[in-house]
Order: sequence, then structure tokens, then C-alpha cells
Amino acid sequence: MEYKITQGIVGVRPNVTLPNPEILNVLGEDGMRALTKEHYEILRHSEIKDLFPPHDAGIEMAVKHASDFFIQICGGQRHFDQNRGRPMMAARHSPFKIDQAARVIWLEAYATLLEESNLSEELKESFWTYLDIFSIWMMNTRD
Repeated sequence: MEYKITQGIVGVRPNVTLPNPEILNVLGEDGMRALTKEHYEILRHSEIKDLFPPHDAGIEMAVKHASDFFIQICGGQRHFDQNRGRPMMAARHSPFKIDQAARVIWLEAYATLLEESNLSEELKESFWTYLDIFSIWMMNTRD
């Protein structure tokens, strides 16, 4: 599969389509949490590592929050809402300087993991399409 990255524009929030809920059926909550944890492990050693907590406890909390969010948007339990309230993800990310370059690094890490996953091509594409467009919403800094 080709993991195409759409050029994002700060302040522009394109319509996003939620991922196919079958993703969660295939991965399960534990699999989604493992995927998210692997993603953060890649990011901890990337050029954007300063956007993430420098210590294990902070990373564990970030992984939990992100996992809860992805489980919820894939049609699973509403862990995020129950534990943190409405997602409001752009506002939650506003303290961090996220530009197109940081977004690309974040997405490339997911592309690697999706390619290695046991998801079908259709499900990889569905999750990727969501990540690609949704991540534009997090951009708050011009390159």
C-alpha cells in the first residue's frame, strides 16, 4: 500500500472519515494499545522526541490517552470520554509546536507499523486515511 501524506495547512481542518470499526475487531483493545505503544517508542527516538514526555511514566500516560482515543474512534469503548472528557484534540495539542515536518515524522512512524501489522490492505488504508487527514488538525505552526 502507498502511504500518501496530504499537504496540510495550519488552521484548515478538512473533513475526516472515522476508520472502519473492523480495525478494532481485528486488533482488539490490546492490539490497539500495543500499536500505539510501538508508535510512541519510535517517536521517543525520533527528531520530534522533544514533543513527548522524557520519562517512562509520562510516555505510559500518553500511550494510555492515545490508545483510549483510537479505541474510541474505531468504535470501541468510550474510554477517552470517560477518563478525559471530550477529545478536543487540537486544543489538547496546542501547547506543542506541530508543523508539517513533525506531522510527517509522526505519520511515517505509523506507516511503518501499519505495514508490519496483520490488518488487511483495506483496513490499513482506512486507518491511514483517518490518520493522514486528522493529523492536519493538530498542526499549529508553519514550517
